[in-house]
Amino acid sequence: MITVNSDNLTEIKSADYAVLDFWATWCGPCRMLSPTVEALAEKYAGKVTFGSVNVDDEEKIAIDYHISVIPTLYFLKKGVVFNKTVGVRPASELEAIIEDMMK
Repeated sequence: MITVNSDNLTEIKSADYAVLDFWATWCGPCRMLSPTVEALAEKYAGKVTFGSVNVDDEEKIAIDYHISVIPTLYFLKKGVVFNKTVGVRPASELEAIIEDMMK
């Protein structure tokens, strides 16, 4: 998982497939979702780029993506938003979105 900042966001967006995880250290639901996202990052290593965006550290990126609730996951296909989830979601749902995105 790559820690996203303004310097490397373009690189992540240029990947064929990417997932951006918007979170904060104080967010309980974010901590609940984190192990699921990390497991998916391991499962799809080399196929999907996973980026972690701390909304407190990267406020501009959060504003640019209109983040108002966390955790939020953005699924990007060639830099374009393919799908988005808000809140804690089961691994099976997130995996289905990734598989659909990669078709």
